[in-house]
Amino acid sequence: MKKYLAWACGCVALLSITLAANIASAEVKTETIVSGLNNPCGVAIQPETGHVFVSDSGAGKIIRVVNGKAEDVIVGSGKDIYGKGPMYDIGPLGIAFLDKNTLVVGDGGYKDGDEYVRIFTVPEAGKPAIDFDKDAKEKIGPLATEGDIKPEGNLYGVAVTSTAIYVTCNGDDTKGWVAKIERNGTKFGKLTRSIATKEETEVDAPVAITINAEGQIVVGQMGEINKPKDGLLTFYSAKTGKKLLNLETGLFDITGLAYAPKTGLLYATDFAWMEPSEGGLYRLDQENKGGKQSVKVAKVAKLDKPTALTFADDGSVYITIIGTNKEGETGKAGALLKLSGL
Repeated sequence: MKKYLAWACGCVALLSITLAANIASAEVKTETIVSGLNNPCGVAIQPETGHVFVSDSGAGKIIRVVNGKAEDVIVGSGKDIYGKGPMYDIGPLGIAFLDKNTLVVGDGGYKDGDEYVRIFTVPEAGKPAIDFDKDAKEKIGPLATEGDIKPEGNLYGVAVTSTAIYVTCNGDDTKGWVAKIERNGTKFGKLTRSIATKEETEVDAPVAITINAEGQIVVGQMGEINKPKDGLLTFYSAKTGKKLLNLETGLFDITGLAYAPKTGLLYATDFAWMEPSEGGLYRLDQENKGGKQSVKVAKVAKLDKPTALTFADDGSVYITIIGTNKEGETGKAGALLKLSGL
């Protein structure tokens, strides 16, 4: 049972214990790749090209970064507002590639019950941008009201496997759904409600999502933005949707999860809505307390309202941040960062 519930394969679990001290002492280098973004909320690396794509959410578009310069790829998303203070303009949210040319985008710019998972064939670098609505290859969804079940929206996190697309939803706070789309290559089923994470964990807001080496669904439960350190890390069976393991992390608001390709270690971004000074990139190490699995967090870098992360093959990590304008500034404070040396 312990092996089955391991965060990844047995060798990775061992690495998370034996390498923790060495990694904690490594010098992490942070570079700003693109600045002036408007509430960026998603990041993905295009296979084969290595180009970084970002959902520039408040600007209602998806951009691509080539040689440090941003170019529009998909434009024209609707816009909505998230939060109760501060409040943020949002449009497209989570993104993930199925293959070199096929990009999955989660809606955030429309009202709950009118939001889709959109599938695009992205144009080549340097080509004109395509339209968010007119040029979507597929619009899958929405998740409208079903009896007493509320409509869904804010499709924040996207994770893909060879047989499915998983999406975290933030419309129905009573259920906290992870939605699912069955897939066979680029043939897609319907968008369906799959895992009611609020019922499983008694905590709101599934936001971050990834898949571990064993094919399990790993979800970062953000929790209430006005409640400190209620973030959870939860593992589910992809076959049954059954909860396998639920762990308190002591983080405020988990917005991103990803496994480092070289070490297999798990990292998270914490937005830390209540205490922005606590926001950052954290490594989540497996720890045993009294014979039970638990989480030991190690802060890797301080970040200003991080929203998503993804690893490159060389082990560097790209992170989007909303940022904060300095007094007197009126420009957009969002940025794409690259951290290396983890």
